[in-house]
Amino acid sequence: MRGWRAAAMALLVCWACAFASAHTGAAVLELRQGSVSSTVDGQATTAPVELPYNWDHEQHARPGMASFSLPFTLPGRPDGPWALYLQRIGSTFEVRLNGELLRVHGDLSHGNGADYAKSPRSLMIPAQLLRAGPNLLEVRLRADSGRRAGLSPVLIGPADDVLAAFSVDYAWRFTGSVLLVGFSVVVGAIALALWLTQSDSGVTGGRRREPVYFWAALAEFCWALRVADAAIATPPIGWVGWGTLMTACYSGWAASAMLFCHHVAGWDRHPRMRWMGWSMALMFFGSIACCWISLSRADPRWLTAWLALELVGVIGYIGVFVVATARRPDTGRVLVGSAAVLTVLVALRDWAVIRLSDSYGETTWVRYTSVFFGIALLAIVLERFQAASTQARNLLGTLAARVADRERELASTYARLDAASREQARTLERERILRDMHDGVGSHISAAIHQIQSGQARPSELMRTLRDSLDQLKLSIDAIHMPPGDVGALLAALRYRLEPRLAASSVGLEWAVDELEPVARLDAPAMRQLQFLLFEVISNVLQHAGASVLRIEAAMHEGVLRLRAVDNGRGFDASQPPRALRQRAQAIGAHLALESQPGRTVVQLAFP
Repeated sequence: MRGWRAAAMALLVCWACAFASAHTGAAVLELRQGSVSSTVDGQATTAPVELPYNWDHEQHARPGMASFSLPFTLPGRPDGPWALYLQRIGSTFEVRLNGELLRVHGDLSHGNGADYAKSPRSLMIPAQLLRAGPNLLEVRLRADSGRRAGLSPVLIGPADDVLAAFSVDYAWRFTGSVLLVGFSVVVGAIALALWLTQSDSGVTGGRRREPVYFWAALAEFCWALRVADAAIATPPIGWVGWGTLMTACYSGWAASAMLFCHHVAGWDRHPRMRWMGWSMALMFFGSIACCWISLSRADPRWLTAWLALELVGVIGYIGVFVVATARRPDTGRVLVGSAAVLTVLVALRDWAVIRLSDSYGETTWVRYTSVFFGIALLAIVLERFQAASTQARNLLGTLAARVADRERELASTYARLDAASREQARTLERERILRDMHDGVGSHISAAIHQIQSGQARPSELMRTLRDSLDQLKLSIDAIHMPPGDVGALLAALRYRLEPRLAASSVGLEWAVDELEPVARLDAPAMRQLQFLLFEVISNVLQHAGASVLRIEAAMHEGVLRLRAVDNGRGFDASQPPRALRQRAQAIGAHLALESQPGRTVVQLAFP
């Protein structure tokens, strides 16, 4: 009984044989016939063999060594690379081709260490190792008790064809297991979070958590660790302890899943059903004891018999659950019951194929049914959330009248507060205008007065100071209606106010401003700081640079706004940035970068 995956493998082999490599003329070979030399309890025997070879069934689960000789004949030496595909082999092994060592997995001199029978294996074969005529493939392995040791039929042939068959099995047995582990961890984490956060008031006044979430979380975490074993070639502890732990995870998953069903059905509230918890504890600890005996005594019959007893009990319980669901169906019960029935059927198949039959290379299917329990859990969460939402709507309806009364009482209070807030905003705006005039216009007028009093100022310098004062006054007025964060509007106002002055100073203005998105971090005070900073940059160009061209650039790139002022003036010492520029840039959280040399000066602001 090999299942549909074995059929898929057979189809891949047929495809590989039909479409063999064109440059070799050779088809994929499936090696089944040969001889085996086994050593168990110090006694060596040699006999013909036909693969698959199930060590636990052939040697009654006793540990030992085996050497397989698998001859095959090729009509000619291949030109391209070949590959070898081992659907299952273990526990540890080495492979030789025509006397040359191809691969070693694990330490064959010590038992109960690594286990490489969990995943399919592929090996690349250099073409020069193959020869026309007879060839010999030798496989030597150490078999540990209870670890599904043995050797499946060997596929050998052109690399592309063989690896195609390998990738299918690898996806199911390894990649699929890893994805299932991730799914179980996510569902378990959701269930655990619900158990920790969702609680109801108990009869005694305390908080009672919902146990259905706890058992769902425990089931998923146990299953995640059990399925993760497929990706762990070297267990962190000895084989007997690790094998017992994996059996404990399997039984813990089954017991937790049944208790999950128990709470979904509401049977936990019946005093006569208290025996359920003790029964699940017996199933859990009984499986641990039987597994320990089976592995330590190399006698799998203990665990096989106990698993059969577990299945009988689970089937009986699930049957009762399905009958109860048919009488009182709801979404949660139907989903849980369906998942349970499917899981039991698949578990029966796995028990018969893995524990009883002589097949080798098969893998368990029950690991994939855990997905249905996750779906059932999510459905129950949604159903209970809907019920809680309905209850909340009823409570909201009761509170709506009281809230309406409170809203009417607060409405008049809010009106008074709103009026006071508007008056305060007007006061703050007046204070801001006065402060800007004092810091900007006032300072420029004071400078003009000082120039007149000194008697040394030239008319051109005095005129420049007064123009700066007038421009500063106009920009302060513009800032009253400036939207926060609208850098484009700010730049447009600057251009409108300063372009005539630039033209009067024979400075050409180049404008390269893209459409800019608002910058949320620039509130009204920050916008004024940016306005003053840019005005100071342009004023410095007019007064000190001796430039003939000023270029203003602004663009957004990956959410970062960059402003650049570039002139072709005489330049200055960029290592000593003006203090006012540096302070204003720090105030608005902008990164200031200066670059200056004769003929090119760049002042850049970046807003991350």
